[in-house]
Amino acid sequence: MRAVVQRSLASRVVVDGQEVGSIDHGLVVLLGVGKEDGPNDASWMADKIANLRIFGDENEKMNISLLDVGGQALVISQFTLYGDCRKGRRPGFDGAAPPEKADELYQLFVEKLREAGVPVQTGRFRAMMLVEIQNQGPVTLLLDSRGSG
Repeated sequence: MRAVVQRSLASRVVVDGQEVGSIDHGLVVLLGVGKEDGPNDASWMADKIANLRIFGDENEKMNISLLDVGGQALVISQFTLYGDCRKGRRPGFDGAAPPEKADELYQLFVEKLREAGVPVQTGRFRAMMLVEIQNQGPVTLLLDSRGSG
């Protein structure tokens, strides 16, 4: 499972001209599910993101988690995180999970994040979305449940 995590002042997601999710202060999580991923990856990723210390303390040092600041998460499915661009000019997506599996693990990740105490908004799985992100910092991190990040 891969995630691009961005610290955000305010963000929203729109589908077919209608806002389907929005947050104020918190994190935007662009989440990709790989074909080798399972429930343990979703649990690991949710725990990591809820407790990742990337918000500034009184000295502006990144030392406070999403839970500590009472922030929210906007979670967007993003299968293109498994795009392989090493050959040719068009990415291949062989590493991405099939849609049914990806949706199941995406939903499990959202559930685990909520269980950790994070208020979560989402986009719409497999929809064409317009995502507006006010990236604070900017702070952008890459996480991978399979070892890098």
